[in-house]
Amino acid sequence: MAQRPRVVVTGAARKWSPSWWCTWLALRLLGAHPIRVSVRHRCESSNVDAVIIGGGDDISPSHYNQPPEPDGEYDPDRDDIEIRWIQWALENRKPLLGICRGSQLINVVLGGELNQNIKELRKLTYNRPGLLPTKQVFLEKESLLSEVCKKRKLRVNSLHSQIVKRVGVGMRATGWDLDGFIQASESDGRERAVIGVQWHPEYMFYVPSQLRIFRWLLSR
Repeated sequence: MAQRPRVVVTGAARKWSPSWWCTWLALRLLGAHPIRVSVRHRCESSNVDAVIIGGGDDISPSHYNQPPEPDGEYDPDRDDIEIRWIQWALENRKPLLGICRGSQLINVVLGGELNQNIKELRKLTYNRPGLLPTKQVFLEKESLLSEVCKKRKLRVNSLHSQIVKRVGVGMRATGWDLDGFIQASESDGRERAVIGVQWHPEYMFYVPSQLRIFRWLLSR
């Protein structure tokens, strides 16, 4: 019997983490072996086939040379762990998926920059957070993500107040919402398998286009 692909999934250290369990379920449905990583859950990099950097608290703005927000909630230990896993995946050419905070951190590691608070800048998209696919995202026609999802227009959920303002070196923006904020990015070459999405596909694994994102990760 073929060995299940081993996928590191980073996230919060809380005992009950809905994001982890939904990601676990999506990966198990596709025949993978998820491995939880957090400040309380550690894993060696040997025999790891792919990496998912999950959502959560804001990234410390010191990583992209901005001052902290007055009400910012940061977890520097988690930042350090996830930065190491991103660097490892890039150096070892392992498939890498960033979800929400994870998408932001991948771009920051590669020299990108974030907008820390877009609540007052929104004009056409609601700020109300929600797990259901109610928000529109438009994908670039020639993007890897549109190929993976088999769609150019998606309905997604939204739980974020920060976005990637400038993508990192070697990345390109490939998805936007109605306000023109970056909602997806990917490696600018097919030799490196990296996708970042600002929404949470793990909470929508019942939607075929969203499950295909996890299937892409395993196929690489």
